[in-house]
Amino acid sequence: MADLDVGSAAVGSVVPVRIIVPTGWSADADGTRWPVLFLLHGGRDSYAAWTRETDIESFVSTRNLIVVMPDNSPIALATRWWNNGEERPDYEAFDAVELMQLMERDYHAKPKRAVAGVSSGGYGAMILAAHYPRTFAAAASYSGIVDTTTPGTSLLMMMGDLWQGYSPNAVWGDPSSSIGRRLRDENNPYSQAANLRGTSLFLSCGDGVGEEAQDLAGTLGLWAEGGVLLPQNIAFINRLKMLGIPAQADFYRGGIHNWISWKVTFAASWPVLAAGLGLPS
Repeated sequence: MADLDVGSAAVGSVVPVRIIVPTGWSADADGTRWPVLFLLHGGRDSYAAWTRETDIESFVSTRNLIVVMPDNSPIALATRWWNNGEERPDYEAFDAVELMQLMERDYHAKPKRAVAGVSSGGYGAMILAAHYPRTFAAAASYSGIVDTTTPGTSLLMMMGDLWQGYSPNAVWGDPSSSIGRRLRDENNPYSQAANLRGTSLFLSCGDGVGEEAQDLAGTLGLWAEGGVLLPQNIAFINRLKMLGIPAQADFYRGGIHNWISWKVTFAASWPVLAAGLGLPS
């Protein structure tokens, strides 16, 4: 495992990225290349989330793949920010273009990829797969934002902006404006769902039923999980069915929008991700 500081023209700054390379990897590998799993963190977190909260390092230790965990800002959206017309930082271009090219050029990554993410990172997994069709063989979202146009999602994102010290609507503008509506549609997994054809998909979300919140964060987590995210994930799966696009869904009882659930659903999604990467499940 290693941490990289990657200079990004798309983001306009140096972006930290954590990677895990397989046993036998070397800088001068003799033509050997490995599939790549991109793992995206959620809001109020960083590129260190997956190794801090899960056993991903030991999980992949016997599997021949490269794991890439980029930092997508504290808001954790793999998207191009509107930012009052500056249209930067662009974390989508960083993840799907700059970082991908770096992995293939310097780290012997093969063009066989999967992407997965939690919460806002789940949004990133779906929108990267939709905006770059067939670039990722598989994509998984755990309690992810999959419809940016719902009122609850707009409120959730505005709260996230304020929580992190950004101006409200910094990412896609005011949702009541024409620019805000257009950007939310262009960057909406739900409206871009047809582009997911040919990608193996996994989506999971809890309903929060039976859970008890211990603090304000837990209360917000319950509201986000069962009240905001579950309905849109169900609607998203139904839209995929209408489009004739197969997807595996895991909508479970309980869940408070945290890693306790996400570690379980990652394991459940592994056969989908592994198949996309050409690895045994």
